[in-house]
Amino acid sequence: MFMYVFPIVLIVVSNVLYNVCQKSTPQDANPFSALLITYLTAALLTLIASLFYKSDKGFINSFNELNWTSVALGGAIVGLELGYLLAYRAGWNISVGSLVANIILALLLIPIGILFYKEGFAFNQIIGVVFCLIGLILINK
Repeated sequence: MFMYVFPIVLIVVSNVLYNVCQKSTPQDANPFSALLITYLTAALLTLIASLFYKSDKGFINSFNELNWTSVALGGAIVGLELGYLLAYRAGWNISVGSLVANIILALLLIPIGILFYKEGFAFNQIIGVVFCLIGLILINK
């Protein structure tokens, strides 16, 4: 049960910290300087954490198992970071910007899940989508 709940808690706590940090980044700071420090910190923490991950293969050998997704994910992360930073600088409230982005994200992932990952989509989920769309309209009024 712990390993089922822990990742969601980690995502939520990390997302709260993420959005607070993005909203609190100084307005005059160069966004790319901020991203560089962010990624250097992330790389250092990842390197330290890798020391505690035990695997049959060594850390260096594990790079052979990677594919294009790690590079694509790096590009996606830069887009995410820059997008949130620019959204907050443009005046989006922390309570609304993330909510709008995540609702739209969830709606876009539905057809991807159905088409590419063969995930089901039940009637109650359709009702949920309708409520999300209504929520988007209401929150932006």
